[in-house]
Amino acid sequence: MREIVLDTETTGFDPFSGDRIVEIGAVELYNHMPTGKTYHEYINPERDMPEEAFGVHGIGPDLLSPPQTPAPGAVTLRDKPVFAKIGQGFLDFVGDARLVIHNASFDMKFLNAELGWLNLPQLPMEQAIDTLAMARKRFPGSPATLDALCRRFSIDNSNRTLHGALLDSEILAEVYLELIGGRQPDFALSSSGSGSDTAAVDSNWRPEPRPTPLPSRLTAEEKAAHDAFVEKLGEDALWVSAQS
Repeated sequence: MREIVLDTETTGFDPFSGDRIVEIGAVELYNHMPTGKTYHEYINPERDMPEEAFGVHGIGPDLLSPPQTPAPGAVTLRDKPVFAKIGQGFLDFVGDARLVIHNASFDMKFLNAELGWLNLPQLPMEQAIDTLAMARKRFPGSPATLDALCRRFSIDNSNRTLHGALLDSEILAEVYLELIGGRQPDFALSSSGSGSDTAAVDSNWRPEPRPTPLPSRLTAEEKAAHDAFVEKLGEDALWVSAQS
């Protein structure tokens, strides 16, 4: 079963009032496991960037009015492709996979507006899984923001100082797997079943390595403490044998 965990950044809240998508990030899962394949595009919205939106994602200081000098490493959008240049490629990446989105109605509204303006096929709402609705159902009355769910599931989101579509989709993939019961909630047994989700499964398929490995969450102090603990176990300790 192929799923795409997806996030967008925009210039505002309503595409039919002139707001546009400025970034799309997506992560591919296969049978609930990351494959290492991602999709990421910055998009020129062909309009200015409101201060409120810039404060959320920090994208496009060159599109502010009046324009600001971009800080080192800032993402500018004037030289990025417009949506018309990437729309079909985005659809090709998504295919008929299920879309996992936090607050799906927001992102689907923008994506379908952009696709509709180009007369490209729309993404049916039933293709999307809304993790915000899942979290509210599982934890009624509790905060259901992405940051709140990271705290609940002890997921490291320390790099999330600003919203970013690809980083947020990677974090959301971890949150989604926790919401459905942890990694491989069905122990991959579904791959031997029947139906449209499994009919085209390649028995030789293997997850691909992530293009850029995520940084280790193990601190130097934790590694040193672990090494000291293992040393106390003696030369016949299982961990010592495994490392030799």
